[in-house]
Amino acid sequence: MEVALSPLDEPALARLLDAAVAGADPLEVMPPVIGAPGWTPERRTAFVEFHRARCLNPATAVERTWVVDVDGEAVGAARLQPRGDAVEAGIWLSRASRGRGIGSRVTALLLAEARSTGAARFLASTTTGNHGARALLASAGAVLTTEGDEVTAELALG
Repeated sequence: MEVALSPLDEPALARLLDAAVAGADPLEVMPPVIGAPGWTPERRTAFVEFHRARCLNPATAVERTWVVDVDGEAVGAARLQPRGDAVEAGIWLSRASRGRGIGSRVTALLLAEARSTGAARFLASTTTGNHGARALLASAGAVLTTEGDEVTAELALG
């Protein structure tokens, strides 16, 4: 199984939307949108505009985003957002891709990318109920801190 990160661009954004629609609930991969549940045309447009604003538009970009490809097929997204001397990471994977070791490989790729930027710390957040993400972050060496339902992870990159 080959796991790779492809930089997000317009063609990759179309592939990412297809992966999201096929394998994720909208609330897992984007901010809430008012309206009927599911992948409505409005929600699909909002997904594309969300990613354009966050990483493709130079005037508004705040992060670098990649499509997670497994054997050439888009199965999710990964991101790094600068936060002072740190980078905050985020990953989502389609339901069919979870529990197969893909998250660990993506985390390793993100850690390498974070180190190449000169960041001192790698940050991530999840919830207490996301056992997979918590285990993945702990196995990468991150220190986990829990406050209520929120779990933050921090790993020194030096």
